[in-house]
Amino acid sequence: MASGIIDVPSRYSVPETLARLQAILSEKGLTVFALIDHSGEAEKAGLTMRPTQVLIFGSPKGGTPLMAAAPRLAIDLPLKALAWQDEQGKVWLSYNSPEYLQERHGFPADLLKNIAGIGALIQKTVE
Repeated sequence: MASGIIDVPSRYSVPETLARLQAILSEKGLTVFALIDHSGEAEKAGLTMRPTQVLIFGSPKGGTPLMAAAPRLAIDLPLKALAWQDEQGKVWLSYNSPEYLQERHGFPADLLKNIAGIGALIQKTVE
């Protein structure tokens, strides 16, 4: 995790992995802001790319205090989850470690709780 990115294996396809995450986020009352289908857009441009999609999500109640304390954190918020398929066909769900974001942007440690739940959401997604 030297890069600050945590990779979690998923037994589901890329679209199914993110559909599962979206359902969990909805249950938790979190907002899905966007789904970016990089591989789908590549295909529209006549290019090929293994399945790769990003889900952008969060909560203004959780994120706003963080960005108020460290405005440049807005470049990394809302939170993102990347579902991607590697060369062997294995699907992964990747996200920025909350601790990495805290170290990168220097927001107060007591605000880490506002985004610390992402790991549990990701784990539940791939179960």
